[in-house]
Amino acid sequence: MTFTYKHTRIACNLGTVSLALCVNLPPILFTIFRTDYGLTYEQLGRLVLLNFAAQIITDIIAARFIDRIGYRRPLVFGFACCAVGFCILAAAPVLMFPVYSTLITGIIIAAVGGGLLEVMISPISNSLPADEEKKASNMALLHSFYCWGWMVIVLLSTLFLSVFGNTNWQVLTILWISLPLVNLFLFTRVPFAPAPHHEKLLGIKKLFSTPFFLAAIVLMICAGASELAVAQWASLFAEKSLGLSKLAGDLAGPMVFAITMGIGRTIYGIFGEKIRLVPTLIVSTALCVASYFLISLAPSPILSLVGCALVGFSVSLMWPGVLSLTAEKFPMGGTAMFAVLAMSGSLGCATGPWIAGFVADLSENEGIVRSIGNALLGDGYVGLK
Repeated sequence: MTFTYKHTRIACNLGTVSLALCVNLPPILFTIFRTDYGLTYEQLGRLVLLNFAAQIITDIIAARFIDRIGYRRPLVFGFACCAVGFCILAAAPVLMFPVYSTLITGIIIAAVGGGLLEVMISPISNSLPADEEKKASNMALLHSFYCWGWMVIVLLSTLFLSVFGNTNWQVLTILWISLPLVNLFLFTRVPFAPAPHHEKLLGIKKLFSTPFFLAAIVLMICAGASELAVAQWASLFAEKSLGLSKLAGDLAGPMVFAITMGIGRTIYGIFGEKIRLVPTLIVSTALCVASYFLISLAPSPILSLVGCALVGFSVSLMWPGVLSLTAEKFPMGGTAMFAVLAMSGSLGCATGPWIAGFVADLSENEGIVRSIGNALLGDGYVGLK
């Protein structure tokens, strides 16, 4: 079979689904980890923090070497790390090591793979032949597969646990390993567009000397924190704060979030040539702030869930939008540019959910945080709210 750039784009889209798996499967299991192994909110938030910390370190290393050694070998290694990490995660309860330490090990190894995918898939897709005005639309469509993949992961995982029980979460984790293995095979075959010689690319120092790039870094941090602070806690928030079941919490929380984020990215992917990107990002930011207030202050659980959904829609264009604006501004930025932006986004993804878990734990103890929460939300409405 002859592989073409069409297959490369398909492989990139599927690779984005594998990235969604690395980021979003563990939070689906948070309730199980808390119930079966007695983990606190802060320990669960720390898993998210370590996940993205590993991705950040991987992004830093990749920024120095990927343009020199090429894409194929690091990508294959990345998908292999995803598979190995989930194997360790599934084996955590039966290995002769503390469960929490083993969970951390598995998540970090999978996160190394996820970090490599995050750094390389966007520039590979962006380098494929396309009209310049379609680059931003293609980027949004690429990242929409993260959302649709996330939705499928939540739906199938939730249905599996509902049918076979939470005790079979290890089987579920092993079954999902097939996805990165398929990707591993595809990226050993598909062609890559010719890349500029690394000596012609802009260096990191040159990029950091421009105010535009510094602003893009700040925007990526904010985009990651805005997205993941809700996304990573949506399932547990729906269950504990809103009193829903595990099944309803997974479906009403992260799945609705993924659907609305996917809709936003798909709309721009289809109609992006007719939509001005910067004004759209400004409106999205205002909607995101309003949606956070709706989640926290709404008197009705249904309205809080509507807020979660609106956050998903409002953040949909932030990450791919900033990547597209920066790639357009610096066409010779190379993989290093994408790596720094991915690292910045991962920094936001790491700190947002961890801070949310940290504050939630503080608010359950007597002290100033709980007093502020009770004053704003009323007795009994603190925690993740």
